[in-house]
Amino acid sequence: METEEIRSMLEIIDQQVSSSILGGMEEKYEELERLGYIKINRDSVQHSAALTEFGHDYLEKDWD
Repeated sequence: METEEIRSMLEIIDQQVSSSILGGMEEKYEELERLGYIKINRDSVQHSAALTEFGHDYLEKDWD
């Protein structure tokens, strides 16, 4: 995934607090989880994702 795509997805997840994983997006969310940016909650029927501390740090990074 490109840096901008990662940032965009993390921003959406952060805004929603707990972001439901929509069909067809599982692979991208799993990649973000492998990178340590999010944690996927698989305990419910509709899986959801939340940012980890590492994910929050990534969003707060100065990109300029």
